Amino acid sequence: MGFEEVWVPGTEAGRDGVRAILRAPRDAVVGLDFDGTLAPIVADPSRARAHPGVAGALRVLASEVGAVVVVTGRPAALAVEYGGLAGVPGVVVLGHYGAERWEDGEVTAPEVHPGVAAVREALPGVLARVGAPEGVWLEDKGRSVAVHTRRTEAPEETLESLRAPVAELAARYGLVVEPGRLVLELRQPGVDKGAALTGFLRERGARSVLYAGDDLGDVAAFAAVEELRGEGMAGLLVCSGAVGDAPVRELADRADLVVPGPAGVVELLGALGEALTGS
Repeated sequence: MGFEEVWVPGTEAGRDGVRAILRAPRDAVVGLDFDGTLAPIVADPSRARAHPGVAGALRVLASEVGAVVVVTGRPAALAVEYGGLAGVPGVVVLGHYGAERWEDGEVTAPEVHPGVAAVREALPGVLARVGAPEGVWLEDKGRSVAVHTRRTEAPEETLESLRAPVAELAARYGLVVEPGRLVLELRQPGVDKGAALTGFLRERGARSVLYAGDDLGDVAAFAAVEELRGEGMAGLLVCSGAVGDAPVRELADRADLVVPGPAGVVELLGALGEALTGS
């Protein structure tokens, strides 16, 4: 059976996206989130590593399509390291929601927003003042600061209790809050995965795109692909995760295709690579 018979999107727009990618792969871009899409979600983000099949699947795809781009909230260099992407020719990584770019072994980025240093200093006091429970911890990403609640006894409830004070602090210093899976990330405004993906697609002159993500940060990328479809670009939206998984429900509802986590994403990418190479 061919790729189209096995991987059948649930929407006509998704099926159009598959046909466009198979028909003219050099005009296509494959866009991918990192955590939860290429790498399983883990309690300690520093221990996240890409699924073992990622590098091989991307190596094949990068040789067949117009471009492969990883769009992540992580620093670009970390995504490259944790993903084993340095040895995959042709892959571009847009880190910090597009504020950084890794390509051909080099990272380019503008100056860090001054508000990041201010919230880095102020956050511990804010968390102490509101009585944040044991297990809340801060991740310094350099260009942003993330507040994690995964290690607390009641992660969802703790996250909700921290939304308002964290948002107030971010606004005070000209930053925005990006929500994710049991995390609130304070970062500079004006950058998101949708803007990063759109800019890359226009740069490459893409006529079709596959984008796969798993979390709230990927909603902007999904919205960008939906908007570009309205302008004539073909697109396939893939959700990494089970349909009933609450953190990805919004993506699952908007996706053309839902696959079971990073293993499912790798299987999809591998099958697409095989279809394009004819192997």
